[in-house]
Amino acid sequence: MSSVQSSAADVDVDLRQLFASLGRNWLRILLGSILVAGLAFAITSFVTPLYKSETRVIIGDSESPATRLDTGADANRQNPDEETVASQVELISSTNVLKQVAKDLKLETLAEFDETVNMSPVTQFLILVGLKSDPNEIAPEERVLKKMREKLNVYRVERTRIIGIEFSSRNPELAVKVPDAIASAYIAMLRDSKKELSTEATGYLAPEIADLSKGVRDAEAKVAEFRAQSDLLIGQNNAVLATQQLSEMSSELSRVRANRASAEATSQAVRKALQGGGSLDSFPEVQASPAIQRLRDREGQIKSDIADLSTTLLENHPRIRSLRSQLADIDRQIRTEAQNVLASLATQAQTAQERENQLVTDLNRLKAQSARAGEDQVELNALERDAATKRQQLESYLTRYREAASRQDRGYLPVDARISSKAAMPTEPYFPKIIPIVSAAFVASLLVMSIFTLLRELFSGRAMRPAYGPRPEPVRQVSMPVVLAPMPAAQVDSEEIRRPAAEPVVTTQQEEERAAAVRKAAALIENVSAGHSPVPVEEPLPMEESVPVEEPVTAEEPVLEQSALGLGEIDIEKAAERLITSGAARAIFVSPEGDEAAASSILVAREVADAGLRVLLLDLTASGAASRPMLDGISQAGITNLLASEAQFSDVIHADHYSDCHVIPAGTADPVRAMRAADRLPIIMQSLTTAYDLVVVECGPADADGIRRLVGEATEVFVSALESSDTVADAAVKLIEGGYPDLVLVTPASHGRPGAPLGRSAGEEQFSKNAPRF
Repeated sequence: MSSVQSSAADVDVDLRQLFASLGRNWLRILLGSILVAGLAFAITSFVTPLYKSETRVIIGDSESPATRLDTGADANRQNPDEETVASQVELISSTNVLKQVAKDLKLETLAEFDETVNMSPVTQFLILVGLKSDPNEIAPEERVLKKMREKLNVYRVERTRIIGIEFSSRNPELAVKVPDAIASAYIAMLRDSKKELSTEATGYLAPEIADLSKGVRDAEAKVAEFRAQSDLLIGQNNAVLATQQLSEMSSELSRVRANRASAEATSQAVRKALQGGGSLDSFPEVQASPAIQRLRDREGQIKSDIADLSTTLLENHPRIRSLRSQLADIDRQIRTEAQNVLASLATQAQTAQERENQLVTDLNRLKAQSARAGEDQVELNALERDAATKRQQLESYLTRYREAASRQDRGYLPVDARISSKAAMPTEPYFPKIIPIVSAAFVASLLVMSIFTLLRELFSGRAMRPAYGPRPEPVRQVSMPVVLAPMPAAQVDSEEIRRPAAEPVVTTQQEEERAAAVRKAAALIENVSAGHSPVPVEEPLPMEESVPVEEPVTAEEPVLEQSALGLGEIDIEKAAERLITSGAARAIFVSPEGDEAAASSILVAREVADAGLRVLLLDLTASGAASRPMLDGISQAGITNLLASEAQFSDVIHADHYSDCHVIPAGTADPVRAMRAADRLPIIMQSLTTAYDLVVVECGPADADGIRRLVGEATEVFVSALESSDTVADAAVKLIEGGYPDLVLVTPASHGRPGAPLGRSAGEEQFSKNAPRF
């Protein structure tokens, strides 16, 4: 049973005693740290100092715009990307560059780079006895390169095109010379590579240019020959002459047709005017005739004379009659001249028609010629494209050849890298740093010695103490009650009753399993509360093995007496067995005697949980008497928070600290506000019953009406009795009269406190009776 734990495991770590061991052993810790620091100082003092220097190279176009020949090609040049810079890092540390530097600086003559130079007798003896490999077996160049690579560090500065070349050496002057020499050798290698590329380019371009020159000449000759054979003469706007003539003749034909149409229309109008006796003044062609213009002038003069004479002479006067006769004659002459204009227009229209016919004939002839010229033009265009392509390629090759030849002749071969900063002479060695190393050794040894002292104190057992003492929320210590009938004194251990059970050691895996079970149950309850069909409950998770308690062994098992009411009184084990065998889904516990009697519900719930069933205890007491020992406090969200809609099922279901049982505590919300939603209790109980095999409800000193919302199918009602008293008898009688005749008295006698002290003062008990009950 989970609530029964071994007193041997009821120990805790005394932090005060544990850390007091540091004070008792401070001298040994300090001396040990000083010894280690002194040893570090001695070692660093005899270590050969190393100096480091750095040279930086920037990767990019270093050529001046004034010397850049092919400006069109360089305009599209982009800065080197990360892969290009990384490739240059590998080139700088390549074997060819390092060999050249080693040769120039004669590093093979220095003992720092070649172990065979000035080899000590000790080293020779170790080689002789086979304890060290003979360096002479390796080629001299390989030995030098190996040492150089160990001292060399080539890296790319983050997010830049700068490459750093670091080199360390015992000689500060050599630490400066080597990185500068490596950078110079790298740039010289790039320059030689460019020179080689220029030589290869000129050697390739020279014969290609000769072949292309001959090909261009042949292509242009073919174009001229085909043009002459096809009579494809070029006119204005670089067009074939036949096509240009066709265009001009088409324009002339359009103009002639327009003139003919205009002449025909004008002659038709003049004819109609003459035939109908209409006015001829609206025709420009008629007005433009010189004879008609003279006649109109004469007509005007006669009309003026008639008007002048009409003022002094009568209408039948011979002079006026003569003038009117002249006026009629002029009108006849005008019409005669109009007939001549009409004939002229007809002649003009006929001439335009003949011109139009001639142009149509010529146009058809030019169309045939233009069609033949188009076919020949296709072939000519192909020949011209071939010649133009060869000419363009020849010009490109000539430009590249001139660039490569000029750079090679002048010896100007700019490379895409330059030294941005040279190595500076180091003033102090970078290794060893005596003060940081000694300080780190002192602090590290101080920490190690302290940890060793603490572990020794812990494993010796001197830092362990019994886990007794007051809880964070102390309550009045009250002895657990005995059974109603007299029992042997050896059956009850008063000290065990007063002392809280030891907390079992719970591993992280067990805590995770409990948390997972709580989340799973909460999710299932949420599903049921939302109105979905309940999901079948899976098999119970593996339970944590309980630690048996060494209880006094009696000769015979105690026999419980009958109460004054004739009700059967059973202990915790029998109550749990009754619930398991009957298949009860709910167990309602009423504790008339107050918080101390709430131990029965806790112990029964843990006993059933140890049997392998899914059990949840719902604490409906006003003070949280049932959940406080299981959770070591009353600060967790619980049933009042759920009723007040301040939390969900996943927030109010907690795992018992001392068993595999789950708990819904009283909660931290306002009880008055929570009681407004008391009608939700049946729904909550139904959801909990669906998710768990057994739901144990601790109601405190409740009556029949107070537990009516909690009762459902397969419900057992228990009265928790610490001792025979009138309070228990009255509560049992009222429950029987209220409709619960099958209730059973259960007593927590012979069991220790369930996890944490229970009980409260008389004032608290009175408050519990007056507090609102669910």
